[in-house]
Amino acid sequence: MRGASTDTPQEAASERLNQIAAVPRISIQAFCETADMAALVHEAAGERRMSRAHVKVHTGGAAAAAEAYREAPTPNLIVIESSAERSELLGFLESLAECCDAGTKVMIVGHLNDIVLYRELMARGVSDYLVAPIQVLDLVRAISHLYTHPTAAPVGRVIAVVGCKGGCGASTVAHNMAWAISRELDVATVIVDLDLAFGTASLNFNQDPPQSIADAIFAPDRLDSNLVDRLLSKCTDRLSLLSAPASLDQLYDLQDTAFDGLFDILRGSVPCVVLDVPHQWTAWARRALTAADDVVLVAAPDLANLRNAKNMVDLLRAARSHDAPPRLVMNGVGMLKRPEIAVADFAKAVELQPLATIPFEAKLFGTAANNGQMIGEVEAGHKIAGTFVDLARRISGRIEARKAKRKLLSPFMSKLYGKYAS
Repeated sequence: MRGASTDTPQEAASERLNQIAAVPRISIQAFCETADMAALVHEAAGERRMSRAHVKVHTGGAAAAAEAYREAPTPNLIVIESSAERSELLGFLESLAECCDAGTKVMIVGHLNDIVLYRELMARGVSDYLVAPIQVLDLVRAISHLYTHPTAAPVGRVIAVVGCKGGCGASTVAHNMAWAISRELDVATVIVDLDLAFGTASLNFNQDPPQSIADAIFAPDRLDSNLVDRLLSKCTDRLSLLSAPASLDQLYDLQDTAFDGLFDILRGSVPCVVLDVPHQWTAWARRALTAADDVVLVAAPDLANLRNAKNMVDLLRAARSHDAPPRLVMNGVGMLKRPEIAVADFAKAVELQPLATIPFEAKLFGTAANNGQMIGEVEAGHKIAGTFVDLARRISGRIEARKAKRKLLSPFMSKLYGKYAS
């Protein structure tokens, strides 16, 4: 029996909240007794993890639910708010059971914290019982859990990295951060290069894969885990790449849902997915950012970056009101003879403290780019290499780097993540 949320403040709880799996394409009808509950369901319907579900809200509680389906088919899930006493509520549920279609789930939001009632509801096939008052994420989490099979692979975490202005180094940050997550934290990771026409991930990792992400996007009828597996290029034991075609042979005018199936497959296949999102504003790019578990904004210390960062922060905060705010990385700071906005002033303007500040080091980054290497491979002891390790720890929520006991843990990781965690 679940009660009101006891979450710690949002930023401290972001790791746990981000593990809520997206609700599949199901139909949900809620029968509410109070205006507060109706408003909460409406808000939950707009939550990003509920974007695929079709939600309708009715009034009248359990009595209305029992009456509504005498002649009408039942949805995938019925959510009922009820303040009725035990015997009265059970009577309504008996009536509802007579007309429920096979496969329909019922969730009760009650006002009685009664373990006897909870057991009787479970015995009658009720899927879950929540004790009011509840919060939006309590409802979303409960619905998500109903449709996540206990033996299913763990839901991966998607981190979207995007530049506030072209040329500010977002791809370099994304690639080095992903490399550090996989190497220093022992987390199997996939980099997805979404800059279909001009992507650089294959160059930065010195890869020449024969196939690319386009083979998945332009053949949705063939898209499955086996196809995605064939398209992945192995960079290291724990890091794989889904490269961009980096070709101008075709146009990439895609629908906003073009990548949804691919992202779902990756979530179920690997614990960490890093999206290298290009600096462009399309329907699919916006959806990739708003649907990600974490968003990292990379900015250089100039006025154009500041304006764009402020716009993006405002939009993402509005679209992701129940998620942690986007993370800020300041890149290329301290370029010789270039007038810059002070990092403190930049942070104050966008109301975000930088997760990392990366200095301008033309020789180091140029050498890495020309060699197809990461900063940690070119000069492992450099301070910037340590910055990327720290960034990886903070963005992934992992406090410690990998330990010597990794071999002891590997059998358990293999069971969880299969070949990605060998």
